[in-house]
Amino acid sequence: MMDSTTPLAADLPDESNISDLLLSRHAVDPSRVLFVRKTADGYSDITAEDFLGRVTAAAKGLMALGVTPGQSVAVMSSTRIEWTVADFAIFFAGAVTVPIYETSSAHQTAWILSDSEIRVAFAENEQKAEVLRQAARVNSAEPPQIILLSDDGLADLARRGEGVTDAELEAARSSRTLDDVATVVYTSGTTGQPKGCEITHRSFAVVSVNAVEFLPEFLKAPDARTIMFLPLAHVLARCVQLVCIERGITLLHATGAAGLVDDMAAFRPTFLLAVPRVFEKIYAQARSQAQSGGKGRIFDAAAKTAIDYSRAERPGPLLRAKHAVFDRLVYRRIRDVFGGLVKYTVSGASPLAPSLSHFFDGAGIVILEGYGLTESTAPLTVNPVREPRIGTVGLPMPGTTLRIAEDGEVLARGVGIFSGYRNNEEATRQSFRDGWFATGDMGRLDEDGYLTITGRKKELIVTAGGKNVAPTPLEERIREHDLVDQAVLIGEGRPFVSAIIALDAEALPRWSKAELGRTISPEEAVTSEEVRAAVQTQVDYANELVSRAEGVRRFVLTTEPFDEGSGRLTPSLKLRRSVVLTDFADEIESLYRR
Repeated sequence: MMDSTTPLAADLPDESNISDLLLSRHAVDPSRVLFVRKTADGYSDITAEDFLGRVTAAAKGLMALGVTPGQSVAVMSSTRIEWTVADFAIFFAGAVTVPIYETSSAHQTAWILSDSEIRVAFAENEQKAEVLRQAARVNSAEPPQIILLSDDGLADLARRGEGVTDAELEAARSSRTLDDVATVVYTSGTTGQPKGCEITHRSFAVVSVNAVEFLPEFLKAPDARTIMFLPLAHVLARCVQLVCIERGITLLHATGAAGLVDDMAAFRPTFLLAVPRVFEKIYAQARSQAQSGGKGRIFDAAAKTAIDYSRAERPGPLLRAKHAVFDRLVYRRIRDVFGGLVKYTVSGASPLAPSLSHFFDGAGIVILEGYGLTESTAPLTVNPVREPRIGTVGLPMPGTTLRIAEDGEVLARGVGIFSGYRNNEEATRQSFRDGWFATGDMGRLDEDGYLTITGRKKELIVTAGGKNVAPTPLEERIREHDLVDQAVLIGEGRPFVSAIIALDAEALPRWSKAELGRTISPEEAVTSEEVRAAVQTQVDYANELVSRAEGVRRFVLTTEPFDEGSGRLTPSLKLRRSVVLTDFADEIESLYRR
C-alpha cells in the first residue's frame, strides 16, 4: 500500500467553533464588504458589520422560538445571501444546520425532517414552505415552524428575538466546540435512502482555513472576489463560502448557472468554483458561435494550439507565435467570458476531460481539479497552483492522508472526515476500514502523491453537475410496469440521467392486446408511440421519488434479453452494469447527442 500525506498547515483552538471565524473577520475589519447582493437597481454591498448584525438578530429570533444548542434546524432554499444568514444564525444559536436541496422530493424531505427531528425550518418562499408541510404529512407528523427567507420573514424573526439578551446569545454560541456537530448533510446512499453525514465544527472550519494555506495564490489576494452559484446545500459550496468569510473575500450569490455569464461580466470575479458542466458549456457555446459566424476552422485551430501549448513543457518558437496570434483572436474572448480577471478556477464534483482542461489552460485560465465527498467535508485533494497536473485530482489537502487499498479503493483519514451517519451505526461501520474512510472510488497515487481517480466502486452515479443519484430505487419502480423487464440508469459524468429500458417479451402480447386491441411484435414495440408513452408514464412515476436533477430525462427501449446467457445478469440475477454499458454504448451515446 502507498500513502500520500499533506501535513496540517493551520489549526484552531479546541474551544472555538465556526461562528468565531465571522467574529474574527468582523474584529479585523467591520467595514469589509463580505457580500454583494443583486437588487432591482443593480448591486448593494453587505459589510462584515451588516452581516453580523443580521446573523445575531436572526439567531436571537431562533432562540425565542425555542431553538436550543444541539438542536437541528433545516434550510430549504436556492443559493442566496439569506441562506448564509440562516446558516450562521443557526451556528450562533448553537444549533445544527440541516440543508435540504430545493429540488428534493416530498419523500426525501420527509425522511430528513424525521431523521433529524426538525421542528424549525427556513424556507425560501411559500412554495418551499408548502413542500415542507407536505413532507411532514407523509409521516403524519406535525409540520415544523417555518421562517420565510424574505426580508419580511427575517425582520419578523428579528422582532421575535428582541427580548433575548446578548449574554444569552453568547452563552448559546460559545457552548459549541470544534468537536460538536455543526451540520448534517444528507447524501444519496446506494439503497436510495438519504444518509445524514454529521460534520463537526472542526472539520468544517479547519478544512476551510487550511484551504487558504494550500491555495494562497488567489485566496489570499487582497482584492479577491468570487461568485457562488452552486447549491449551498452542497458541502463544497458552504466550505468555499466559509473560506470567503474567514479571508474577507467578496462574494456574490447567483441563482444557478443560467445567468452566470452575465454575472461574471458585471461582477468580474478573480477566481471561480465550478463543475465540469460549466466549462463544457462555455467551450461548446464559444465553438458554436465561431461556427455560426463562419470562423469554425479558426476556433478549432486555436483550440488545438491551446492544447498543444498547455501540454508542452517548453513551447518552441513556432508554437509560441501561433499561440500569440490566437490569444488576440480567440483566447482573450474566452477570458472575457469569465469577466476578464479570472486566472484560476477550481473544478470538482465530477471528472473533467483532460483535453478541456488543457484548452482552458492554454487560453490563460488554469483549472485546478479537485476531489472529495460529503463525508470528507468536500475537498480531499486539489491540484496546487505551484504545480498542477492535468488528469489528476491533485495532492491531499492539509491534514489529510490518502491510501490505495489492495483492491484499488481510495482510503482517507484526516481532519475533514465526517464523524458518522446520523442514526445509522451500521452504515457508519461499513464506511470505515481499520480507521480509514473507504471512499467507494478506485484510484492510484503517483510517485509524488498526486491522486488519479480511475473509476467508481459504488454504483452511485455522479452526474456532470455533481448530483449524486442512487439508481436502484428508480430502476425498481420503473420495473414495476408490466411492459418492463429491466431498467438500467446511465449518467456517470453525463449532463443528466438517462436509462436503457428492456421490454418484457412475454408481457408485450398481453399488454398490446389489452391496451391497443391488437398484438404487436417486439420490433414494432421499440418504435411504438403508445409503448413509449406507457413507459414514459412509469418513468415519470419513478421520478417522483427524487429531485428533478436526479430523475430520468431520456431513455431508449430495447427487446434484447437481459439474462445470464447474455452476460447482463449474474447467476444470482444481479445486474452487470459494466456489460450493459458496453453492449449499449451506441444507444447511450445517441441519448446525449440529441
